Amino acid sequence: MTSSAAKPRVLVIGDVMTDVIVRPEGPIVLGSDRRAKIELHPGGSASNQAAWFAHFGLPVALSARVGQDDVAHQEAQLRAAGVTPLLSGDATRVTGMLINIIAPNGERSFLTDRGANENLSASDLPLSLLAGLDLVHVSGYALFAPGPRAAVMSFMAVARSRGITVTVDPGSVGFLEEVGPDNFLGWTRDAAVLFPNADEAACLSGRSDPTAQIHFLVQRYGLVVVKRGAEGAEAATPAVRLRAAAPAVEAIDTTGAGDAFLAAFLTARLENAAIDVCLKRGVEAGADATTRFGGRPGKG
Repeated sequence: MTSSAAKPRVLVIGDVMTDVIVRPEGPIVLGSDRRAKIELHPGGSASNQAAWFAHFGLPVALSARVGQDDVAHQEAQLRAAGVTPLLSGDATRVTGMLINIIAPNGERSFLTDRGANENLSASDLPLSLLAGLDLVHVSGYALFAPGPRAAVMSFMAVARSRGITVTVDPGSVGFLEEVGPDNFLGWTRDAAVLFPNADEAACLSGRSDPTAQIHFLVQRYGLVVVKRGAEGAEAATPAVRLRAAAPAVEAIDTTGAGDAFLAAFLTARLENAAIDVCLKRGVEAGADATTRFGGRPGKG
């Protein structure tokens, strides 16, 4: 995917969030208390993906929008993760926040305030950012509101016209259903790789059978990689379909598992690894991410 002798360079576009991770000791008691472990972590799908790209050794920058008073703090957190921050401060909205309630089996439920992410605009994505890039990766969260969507789609189009690979992670089945799967398929139709999870693949394809999902999606994207959690993952082109099982681990928090998978897969892909190798590295990284709290590497 790149002919450069230097390490491939990546730009991630999307969201910065503060994650409030809540792990109740048992079922929530409506109208009363339940003891829980509660932690604050830096988050946002795009931010986590950028941190994992850096963890796997690639030069990576993140373009996003945060609350104006929070710029220095968020920049410091990204730099600590090895990411070059390209953050704009928003004077009217605070940094996005997400409450992540984790069930005993590690599955998650979210309450989301998108905050400043909703105001991402063309001014946050100058075309000068494309210089020297090998990959532009877009978090689907950046496509769910009209303003950010227009800016990101325009940037994606110019990137493709310059021969830069563009990849997309749908991000959220709830938001996909809200905007309509056909619309999302249209907005991302020229992406080189799509990374849905199992629920997103079902939503986008309108099919419950995994084989039918793959058949539908590979007609629209050159490569489709479906993350299926504990069942592993699969990757398909119009000619090839491959599967990889997930390693057995004791999951405590699935936050960021898909982001780790994606970054590991694409890092291998940018190194010209075969698809089966990319899948193997992806499922290993995703499984490892579930053994710690938070969505970024280095938090055990």
